[in-house]
Amino acid sequence: MAREYVEHRDGGYWIAGSRVSLDSIVYAFLRGSSPESITQSYPVLNLEEIYGAIAYYLAHQDEMDSYLRKNDRGFEALRSEARAANPLLYKKLDEAKQQLHTPRA
Repeated sequence: MAREYVEHRDGGYWIAGSRVSLDSIVYAFLRGSSPESITQSYPVLNLEEIYGAIAYYLAHQDEMDSYLRKNDRGFEALRSEARAANPLLYKKLDEAKQQLHTPRA
């Protein structure tokens, strides 16, 4: 009996029966994480579900890559809007980040 590991709902792709997005599993996989290490990051999922999600991605790779690119563009647009709406906040955040990465003498 075949099992569905991914469901399309609310305009996104999700691991069936969970609140974990397929995006998060795919990005971890593309960064080189093993299914076992992905399972450690998402303890609500079992190894079978991780492999099922990866198999779904590989079987629908063109469609999923297009979907991920579209979401990335949407995220970048939101980030740009947030920076434009709150320039002082982002200036302070950038300065704090720079201080964290500046070696101390």
